[in-house]
Amino acid sequence: METKLAIFEQKEIRKVWDSEKWYWYFSIVDIIWALTWSSQPRKYWSDLKVKLKQEGSQLSENIGQLKLTSSDWKKYFTDVWDTKAILRLIQSIPSKKAEPFKMWLAKVWDERINEIYDPELAVERAISNYRKKWYSEDWIKQRLKSIDIRKELTAEWKERWIQEWREYAILTNEILKS
Repeated sequence: METKLAIFEQKEIRKVWDSEKWYWYFSIVDIIWALTWSSQPRKYWSDLKVKLKQEGSQLSENIGQLKLTSSDWKKYFTDVWDTKAILRLIQSIPSKKAEPFKMWLAKVWDERINEIYDPELAVERAISNYRKKWYSEDWIKQRLKSIDIRKELTAEWKERWIQEWREYAILTNEILKS
């Protein structure tokens, strides 16, 4: 697992990439601290856990713990959640600091729902994101073409014999190497 830092409103949020499950895990206390600026984010989290249980939320049952490096450079077990659970957590935090993030989430959800009804919007968003990263028009065209080819190839593999996502990953990685 690879630990990295994310920054939100000048606050560091520890996150860990699980390459086996292909998930990011985020420190819950760090998220709470960034969104509330509480002087006691651990206490805030403890109280919120109790509240979530009382409300019947399933979130508190899915808490994981990973050893993350603290500000004293020692590693401690820290409560973590994956992205989906963190997004639910953010919805549960009544804080003015959380409002811009909630507004951004609402905007993203609206965009994704619109993309379900009109998938071309997703392609346009991808092209726009590539342009923002300063990729050339030729590179973008080639990238979209390679995505289409890969989809056809993986559809063929699925039809023939591949079942596990790891097998897809291995085969596509081999193609990339060649």
